[in-house]
Amino acid sequence: MPITPITSVPDGMNRRHFMSHLAGAAALAAPATAFTNTLLANAPDMQKRHKAAILLWMGGGPSTMDIWDLKPGAATGGPFKQISTSADGIAISEHMPLMAQQMHQMAIVRSMSTREADHMRGRYYMHTGYVPNPNVEHPSYGAVIAHELAAQVPSLEIPPFVSVGGGSVGPGFLGMTWAPFVVDSSGRVRNLDMGIDQTRVNQRLEMLATIEKRFIGEERGGSARDHAKVLDRTIKLMTSDQMQAFKVDQEPEEVRERYGTTGFGRGCLMARRLVEQGVPFVEVDLGGWDNHQGIFPTLADNKLPELDKAMSALVEDLVQRGLYDDTAVIWMGEFSRTPNINGDGGRDHWARSWSVVVGGAGFRRGVVVGETSSDGKEVVTEPYSSQDVMASVLKSLGISLETTFTATNGRPMKIANAGRVIQDLFA
Repeated sequence: MPITPITSVPDGMNRRHFMSHLAGAAALAAPATAFTNTLLANAPDMQKRHKAAILLWMGGGPSTMDIWDLKPGAATGGPFKQISTSADGIAISEHMPLMAQQMHQMAIVRSMSTREADHMRGRYYMHTGYVPNPNVEHPSYGAVIAHELAAQVPSLEIPPFVSVGGGSVGPGFLGMTWAPFVVDSSGRVRNLDMGIDQTRVNQRLEMLATIEKRFIGEERGGSARDHAKVLDRTIKLMTSDQMQAFKVDQEPEEVRERYGTTGFGRGCLMARRLVEQGVPFVEVDLGGWDNHQGIFPTLADNKLPELDKAMSALVEDLVQRGLYDDTAVIWMGEFSRTPNINGDGGRDHWARSWSVVVGGAGFRRGVVVGETSSDGKEVVTEPYSSQDVMASVLKSLGISLETTFTATNGRPMKIANAGRVIQDLFA
């Protein structure tokens, strides 16, 4: 039976009302027992073999020519040196030494060329494959992939689309059932600060159950029944043992140290735990890339070490646990930064020529697709778009590109906006 996530709010019930139930039910969660190493190493085969995707979202627009596509010797190149990696012929930034050891597992698309260089428009476009349109709200990667893959794990009790550290982009016309379940990097759910004791919670739930039964008995229509169903799903969620997947502090200290103790490190570790549990889509946010000033010390001392530690740990961990062949990993932001360095030692918005990184699932590994000019200002091979990347991710997960949805305005919408598969990403 396909799951029905609690993010669906029935007619006649506003979000505040719904969240008040969720907050009350949260206190019913029994004290959790720690995930054991045996559970992690011997997860049910059905859960181990399900398809999933992890999006590492770099909010603000990272400078990909300082990370994945360096231009040594060019006036636009900046001060960073490139280093060789575990993949023959692929070099990346010297400030990514741990990821350099994992590049035989990854593929870099260096010929991205898009038009949206505004943060909000670029974020929407890269999450959905569509430019913003006032007449329709398109579903994001997470909503689409969760919608297509959730039935693989019928035992899943937690939401199929989880966003860690940021709100992601919503479900659009697919509906609130496929909206992101947003948590922080410690696994706390937004808007669930209780502040009341267990006895009072139990009393309130008993009273609420009595009211619900009376409403249903008075045959007041489907709304009362839907209301009761939401409460029931809420209680089941908050008391499910699967909620332990959000608790990264249950991991051994050496594992937590390998990922890093930053919010992004904890988020990546949580993503692995969630995928292992059966969640089809997890997005982990790392902001702070809008570097109009002082970009090079910011990258060298802060952003790249944090990214390098967590991303490399995630890839290595997925491989070691036998999850990587079924899990697509996507690294991207809304755009990149200008090749030209401005007067404040920063780089500005740039969407004409940049890079996205993918790995796992059905992707080829240890390859580079596409090329930019020696100064990084132009794509000199076939350019690729957001919808092309999305189509390629869906193909890597075995999702049919013939899938067509019907938007709320009645128009057919082809999955990934009919993007072209990037053939060089596949054997």
